[in-house]
Amino acid sequence: MAARHPTLRRLAILGGVLLVVLGLGGIARRARTRGLLGHAVGVVEVHGVIGDDPELIDTLKDFRDSDGIVAVVLRIDSPGGAVAPSQEISDAVWQLREKKPVVASLGNVAASGGYYIASAANAIVADPGTLTGSIGVIMEFRNFAPLADKVGVSESVVKSGKFKDIGHPLRPMTEEEKGLLQAMVDDVYGQFVAAVVRGRGLDEAKVRAIADGRIFSGAQAKTEGLVDELGGLDAAVRLAWSKAGQSGEPRTEQHRARHWPWWVDFLGESLAPSPRSLGGGLLFLYRGAELD
Repeated sequence: MAARHPTLRRLAILGGVLLVVLGLGGIARRARTRGLLGHAVGVVEVHGVIGDDPELIDTLKDFRDSDGIVAVVLRIDSPGGAVAPSQEISDAVWQLREKKPVVASLGNVAASGGYYIASAANAIVADPGTLTGSIGVIMEFRNFAPLADKVGVSESVVKSGKFKDIGHPLRPMTEEEKGLLQAMVDDVYGQFVAAVVRGRGLDEAKVRAIADGRIFSGAQAKTEGLVDELGGLDAAVRLAWSKAGQSGEPRTEQHRARHWPWWVDFLGESLAPSPRSLGGGLLFLYRGAELD
């Protein structure tokens, strides 16, 4: 019988090792879920511009239902993002805190939508130099009408209603259209304020007085009542561990969000440009350089 090719043999061994490692990881995770490996604080990462994130919401649900997870820390490093996803994650945090303590740990930046999510936690811990706050809503449109007039570009539009092409980049926006959009922005702004009032237990007038889009350092935010304690991730984990009634050194179970390779993002943007890159108006909680 001919000898098996050494390369194939090595690949077969490597594949077997990977299967064993993955299997052991799955067993360990199931054991943690059932509390067989002892209690732990679940650490969930909220990173980058906020958009639809079913994986994050599923993780919050898993931690909520896990017997082994006694508390959860949300490690937030985000400038904000889209409104609806921020609200969906916030709702998931509220559902989680009905069963176990949730502590938000604010990293380098936890502004606008990032703070929207943090405000749903039982407590917020921030570094003194964290950038946070930016409570507000923004909607923007690009107007290329002056440039189009210079180069002789025009467009004919057939629409079913007078507001159907609101924000069209080749014509100025009417005052009536601006009023319509302002009313919508004001409505979402009111929802943001209400979320902070509910989560932080602050007076609405107090929140509105500082909810003008300004940002705060972590130390300033603590003075304003937007943050409970100053410290890093370790301090947040210890606080969550304590709130869960645990003693001794805290143990953690880390969940890291998947990040697409740069070439996947590049390819996706090349094949399907975002509405904002095409000049459309998007309603969001923060206008960052990365936001699409």
